[in-house]
Formats: sequence, structure tokens, C-alpha cells
Amino acid sequence: MVPFMMTTSISKTALAATAALALAVAAAPAQAQTGPAPLAASASSTTCTPVSESQVAALFDRWNASLRTLDADQVTANYAPDGVLLPTLTNQPRTTPADIRDYFVKFLKNEPQGKIDQRLIRIGCNVAQDVGTYTFQFKDGSTVQARYTYVYEWENGQWLIAHHHSSAMPEAAVARH
Repeated sequence: MVPFMMTTSISKTALAATAALALAVAAAPAQAQTGPAPLAASASSTTCTPVSESQVAALFDRWNASLRTLDADQVTANYAPDGVLLPTLTNQPRTTPADIRDYFVKFLKNEPQGKIDQRLIRIGCNVAQDVGTYTFQFKDGSTVQARYTYVYEWENGQWLIAHHHSSAMPEAAVARH
């Protein structure tokens, strides 16, 4: 399997913040990983914006509420200008606001609503991750269970989605032996 890389689509700030968060999580003792990671400023004069786990969880609620509007522009407004969407129902990575909007124009026709099934939140300096599983229900009553990752960045006074990966659960598609 070849790793998927998009060096031109993710800001250097997002990459650095995500890498720093990953190192902090890996270095933390196991019992400390149940709560938010401590905020720490980098060697530069970065000011870390405080955020709680409940505030990070509310960012999904904000995104899900924008789905209810059935307005692709309102959904797209949740994403950073250089945000990346690896969507559930297509294979095409979305790396510009226009690409992300295009996906949601089509996705919203099914009137989706998401519900978090399980989640793990990690908090760093001006970056937060919400990782887990969710289920989408559509207007025809069908559902899709998927894994997700949201990486949020504090940008221009608000939390925006820098990276959103969603993929259908593989075990539902694989026949059991």
C-alpha cells in the first residue's frame, strides 16, 4: 500500500501542528490519554487558544447542523481555505473549497444526518482531532456506517476543518467466512 500524500494542499502550519500533536500523544502516559493534552506553546511566540473536549465535540454538531440546511455553501464554510476532504461516498480527494462544495452539492441531495457512535478527542496548540465512527441516515431510510477523522485548526478567530477523512466501514462490505 502506497501512502497518500498531498503536500500542496495542506498548509505547513497544519502539518506541523498535526505532527506535534501526534508526538505529544505518543509521548503521553497511557492513563493521561483519556483527557485533553496540555497546551504548550512552540518555540515561536504562538499563543495557544484554549479549547475543551466538549467544545471540539460541538464542532461536529456545527458541521452536522450545516448539513440540515441542505446548503453546500454553509457546509463548505466549516472548512479552512486550504482544507482537505477525503469523502465517504466518492474516491476523489477534495482539495479546494470548490471541490469540497461540489461534493456537498451532490451529498446533500440525500438529506444526510450524522450521529457519532464512538469518538476520541485529542487537543493540542491551536489544533484538535476528533476521531471515531459515525452513522449517516438518509431521507430514504438507508444508513452508512463510517470511520472519520476531523482535524481542526484555529484560524482567523475560529475553528475550521483542516482535514476531514471519512470512509465506510470495511467489514460491512467484506463477506465473512
